[in-house]
Amino acid sequence: MPDRLTARVLPHAVDPDALFVALEADAEDLFWLDAGAGASEGWSYIGTGDIAAAPDDIRLDIAAPSADPTGPPLRGGWVGWFDYESGAQSAGAPVARTTGEPVTTGLRITRMAAFDHATGRVWALTDEGSQHDWARYVASVGTAPDMPSAPSSAAAVARHTPEEYAHLIERCRELIRAGTAYQLCLTTRFTVPGVHDGVAVYRRLRSATPAHHGGFLRMAGESLLSASPEQFLQAENGVILTRPIKGTRPRGRNAAEDVALAAELAADPKERAENVMIVDLMRNDLSRVCVPGSIRVDALWAVETYPAVHQLVSTVSGTAAEGTTVGDLLAAAFPAGSMTGAPKLSAMTELHTLEGGPRGVYSGCFGYIGDDGTLDLAMVIRSIVLDRSRARVGAGGGITWRSVAASELAEVATKARAPLTALGAEMPGAWASDILN
Repeated sequence: MPDRLTARVLPHAVDPDALFVALEADAEDLFWLDAGAGASEGWSYIGTGDIAAAPDDIRLDIAAPSADPTGPPLRGGWVGWFDYESGAQSAGAPVARTTGEPVTTGLRITRMAAFDHATGRVWALTDEGSQHDWARYVASVGTAPDMPSAPSSAAAVARHTPEEYAHLIERCRELIRAGTAYQLCLTTRFTVPGVHDGVAVYRRLRSATPAHHGGFLRMAGESLLSASPEQFLQAENGVILTRPIKGTRPRGRNAAEDVALAAELAADPKERAENVMIVDLMRNDLSRVCVPGSIRVDALWAVETYPAVHQLVSTVSGTAAEGTTVGDLLAAAFPAGSMTGAPKLSAMTELHTLEGGPRGVYSGCFGYIGDDGTLDLAMVIRSIVLDRSRARVGAGGGITWRSVAASELAEVATKARAPLTALGAEMPGAWASDILN
């Protein structure tokens, strides 16, 4: 196992936003795993690295001793993303491959700053020979420049019109009626042509919709900008955890409406059924790599509130079986059931035909794999993928027999709005209709 990076606590707090802006100007490939603007708990990591393949042989069943239990959970390892098509293909589903779609990519961390939001402490981590210079660099950043306003750009181009998407919803319901699937997570894509300033876009996105698993990753000329509220997989001290999201409502226009929307989400039979189906799917996935009898549903149907939406979230955990590796876990659980449907292989096979194009990084996952068997991966949702000629925003929702097309269309519009706004793009005309908003 590679040696951990050398860690040093800095003498004072540092603004993550300021460090990110400064480092971005100096480094082509970099990452920010972001606990969110104004976070009061959790960890954020900002750093650079060398392009490297994702490790798959790191064991997750061994609790690695920590020299300092108050230090950052990530002390060295890999940061990157896994694309949806690679996972679906490995699981046996047909996939749509298109030139220009990002594939699984990552960085071997070479230097990093870790931010403990609960205490305000900042750690500088790098190899021992570079420790002094890196710590001085991190400590020297001042305040971040003002955030630029979004430029005005043309409306995004949708893969499907609302009418086409509604037709696909009915096709999903026909498949459910036929017994082919219980639920299908139907998605679409919005594309904004042109060159975009990824740093400025991400700063706007995180400010408008802070989330505990946000992130900016730029690697090999492609960037992922995410305000993800969904933790896909966590592994620490031999325990594996997943927190699937199924069920969404927009925030209300006033306090009373907001409370009513959250209560409606918590009680909605369709949303609860959709959520528990994915909980059962994730229980099954984790049972393939966990000790028999150790799988637990730690939380069911919890409403979590974010600046733009309310979400229905559940938590499932289990104890990693002896010898379980990162590769074993991903083979068992990726792509995530919350982004496929159930049964997983049947759902992915049908969605390949229905959606008519690749998902790319959207519906995949991103985060870190630590050298010591710690792991934290988030779902790529509420996200933007940039290359040198366009921006892509995916959005979708779980379709069940009780799905109502108008509600599902409104949910897609709600999920796509914040990323498109950060880009300065307007929703396509039909998707921007007052009927959907």
